[in-house]
Amino acid sequence: MSALVFVTGGSSGIGQALLETIPWAGARAVHFARRPAPAAAANHAVDLADPASWPRVAGVLERELAGFTGERAVFVHAAGVLTPIGFAGEVDPAAYRAHVLLNSAAPQALGDAFLRALSGTRAPATLLFLGSGAAHSVYEGWSGYCAGKAAVDHWTRTVGAEQKRRGDRCRVLCVAPGVVATAMQDEIRTTSERDFPDVERFRALHREGALRAPRDVARELWALTLRDLPNGAVLDLRDA
Repeated sequence: MSALVFVTGGSSGIGQALLETIPWAGARAVHFARRPAPAAAANHAVDLADPASWPRVAGVLERELAGFTGERAVFVHAAGVLTPIGFAGEVDPAAYRAHVLLNSAAPQALGDAFLRALSGTRAPATLLFLGSGAAHSVYEGWSGYCAGKAAVDHWTRTVGAEQKRRGDRCRVLCVAPGVVATAMQDEIRTTSERDFPDVERFRALHREGALRAPRDVARELWALTLRDLPNGAVLDLRDA
């Protein structure tokens, strides 16, 4: 086995494309999501918005990495949601809480679990998060999403510095992929202007053919994992 690859949210969108374009022959792909991904060797049905699922993911990481002697171990956290779109205090509270848990808390908890599980192998490791320009922009109607992406950005910077101090045991990266033709973009374009005042900008991007194909983005993301990037780097794929 050349590589051991873990992906969350691989049943659609960029996550699915990442599973379908893994560049290492013979890699074992392990997937975590509510729905399975055909390209994965092992699928674990979990709702990552539920904190009760996180110990289960941690257990799988520990078992898979125990004694792993391949060339590399990679964890890509692609799971995320944009809904509910709407102003804070005006959307369904249960959906908003689940949104915050998935976008803000799960990346940190699962990233911590991956780093902890790496004690079972000496293979070089990479932890990759999908970021967003929303981390440093104000989009009314996306309060949870903007805050979640900002949290992941800063977690990456901080933990990257920690890993550098520990001898670069694991390289931690966060990459914003840009505007990609996924179901999330479909959701955006169907939102009312009252709930998302910037919706017309995204409709225009679609009309102009500015959305990138998920597989093209996935290949570029994999290529970034092979580059000698500084630990804790937060990047935009369009500038990398």
